[in-house]
Amino acid sequence: MTLKAVEVVKYNERWPDMFTFEHELLNSVLSPQNVAAIHHIGSTSVVGLHAKPVIDILIEVNSLDMLDGENSNMASIGYVAKGEYGIAGRRYFQKGGEHRTHQAHAFLTGSENALRHLAFRDYLIAFPAVAKEYAALKLQGANICANNIDIYCAHKDSFIKEYEAKALEWMHAGKSE
Repeated sequence: MTLKAVEVVKYNERWPDMFTFEHELLNSVLSPQNVAAIHHIGSTSVVGLHAKPVIDILIEVNSLDMLDGENSNMASIGYVAKGEYGIAGRRYFQKGGEHRTHQAHAFLTGSENALRHLAFRDYLIAFPAVAKEYAALKLQGANICANNIDIYCAHKDSFIKEYEAKALEWMHAGKSE
């Protein structure tokens, strides 16, 4: 089995534009009656943060069943539907094949999973020292994981869980800290 390289790179100023282009593309093929919002999430959405060079997208929908009916529309713009892909209540899509460029996570609007992604992103933006610590952890993980994504993810797991919880508390408290 060949392992795909786990690469963490410096922030790329093109990432927001890449998201904007993809946002428009997704809006052109998905039902406006179903899509409530499309967000740039993940490390590529935080200015200055090191990241794997894959644009993470969160699609909030009113109906997962309706979204399932649009898999062919997603395929028409290069996305492969992966179903829940290990997270109940999610629809996951990848674009770019072996050299993945984008991944979209779709959840019901206002769901716990949607909120935690948005809260974590916003927390990293609001607290640059935490984002800097996260960048260092990501670089360390990429260096020690021997291109095993499971090891890389496990290396970051406790940090993400700790700061997702803090981010959700911060969000529910009105983002004042």
